[in-house]
Amino acid sequence: MRQPWIHNAKTDGWFILSPPFFILLIIFFFQNQIQKLENQYSFYTWLFLIVFVDVAHVYSTLFKTYFVKEEIRRKKFLYYGIPVLSWALGLILYQFGSLTFWSVLALIAVFHFIRQQYGFTRIYARFEPDHWSKNIDEIAVYSATIFPMLYWFKTPRAFTWFVENEFGWLHQVPDYTPAITFLYFGILILWLSKTLYGIVKTKQVNIPKTAVIAGTYVSWYFGIVYFNNDLIFTFLNVVSHGIPYIALIYIREIKQKDATQLKGLSLFKSSFGILLFIFVILGFAFFEEFLWEILVWKEHVSLNLNVSINWFQFLIPLLVVPQLTHYLLDGFIWKNSKRGSGI
Repeated sequence: MRQPWIHNAKTDGWFILSPPFFILLIIFFFQNQIQKLENQYSFYTWLFLIVFVDVAHVYSTLFKTYFVKEEIRRKKFLYYGIPVLSWALGLILYQFGSLTFWSVLALIAVFHFIRQQYGFTRIYARFEPDHWSKNIDEIAVYSATIFPMLYWFKTPRAFTWFVENEFGWLHQVPDYTPAITFLYFGILILWLSKTLYGIVKTKQVNIPKTAVIAGTYVSWYFGIVYFNNDLIFTFLNVVSHGIPYIALIYIREIKQKDATQLKGLSLFKSSFGILLFIFVILGFAFFEEFLWEILVWKEHVSLNLNVSINWFQFLIPLLVVPQLTHYLLDGFIWKNSKRGSGI
């Protein structure tokens, strides 16, 4: 069968499909060393995972949106309105308290992460006809992501999405874990059976789609349910989400476009374009996180500015604007893509 690669087998394999499996192998073989990293080198793990991957992937969206003049011209209301809406929403939420603000933002982030996995599944299933097997694939992706989160909501974990006790208000819900565990493994068995049946019957397999769904099961189950470790969760969660997204942006918005389409961004298609692309998104990420550190968190950077806590109700929603804009915009910018939706 014709494999539905986004770019090619090598690029997709390394940067979109392999991250969850590669990280899990590292975790299993180097658990003791990972614990040492967490205890002794927290600054460097924060710098690499949070700043250079998680925050950087947010700014990679610029190359599909705000750096594209034609895109801005066609959708001015969307691209100018979403940041304003993001700040306004943040201001309103913060009036209900810091915990409410971060809890709602965490739920929006979770939805964004879930939809990315669904989106990659749709992209890699774009050559397949509508069929009941497609429905099972989509159900499997949602099961692979929603079950671990529901498990987290009810079972205290040693890690957070943003802040402590962000999902604490859900602990009062009656225990539903036995029921959802049964449903989760039932859907997993159904998906595996369907996939194996298709391979035996047709002697063909959609390699990238199968790898995406399997990788989703792997990263979310082991990152949230099986292991109860902050750094392991961050490794699997951040790398499995951020690296494929950055790769998708570069492939689709730069690599696969010609000079006439790129216009002002043609420099990023040159021989050193990928390095320039990485430098730009890392620069934005570092600057944003530097502001968070000196103004709010004050955990990793010694230079601190004394900002009154009374200003946090305006400052924190403002600093969150790039991230929340990324979450909200993603629901629009991939929606009408001919190669898939839901990233």
